[in-house]
Amino acid sequence: MGASIKMGGGGGGRRRRARNMPMSEINVTPMVDVMLVLLIIFMVAAPLLQVGIPVDLPEAKGQQIPTPKQEPLAVTVKANGDVFIGDSPVPLDELPVKLKAIAKNGYDETIFVRGDRGVPYGVVMKVMGRINDGGFKKLSFVLDQEQGGT
Repeated sequence: MGASIKMGGGGGGRRRRARNMPMSEINVTPMVDVMLVLLIIFMVAAPLLQVGIPVDLPEAKGQQIPTPKQEPLAVTVKANGDVFIGDSPVPLDELPVKLKAIAKNGYDETIFVRGDRGVPYGVVMKVMGRINDGGFKKLSFVLDQEQGGT
C-alpha cells in the first residue's frame, strides 16, 4: 500500500481562484461613473429650474417677503409688452378672466408681478389695472436684490 501525495506544479504555494467563484472585491468604478453622470445632469438642469419666463428684473433694496407654500401665481410682462401667466401667453384683455379661473384662494390670492426692467412703466400699470379690475387686491412685485452701491 502506497500513499501518494499530489504536489502542486510550481506557483510558489499561492492558491488560484477558481473561475466560477464570485469575486470578493468591490469594484467602485461603475458607481463613480454613474455619480459623475448624475452630477453633470444636475449641473445642466439646475439653471433651467427657474419659475416662469426669463426677464431682466429691476433691482431694489428691501426685505424679502415670505414665499407661499404653494406655487405662486405669477404674471410676467416681457420687454416687448407680452403678458404671461406662468409660462402661457395671455392677451391683456383676457387677463382678469384667466386669473379668476386659475386662482386657488379666490380673490385673496397674492399675484406676483414680474416686469422686465426695459418695459415702459405704463405697460406695467395697465397690467396691474387689469389685475385690479379682476378683483385681486394683493399684488407683489418681484425684484432682484440690489448689489452694492448706494
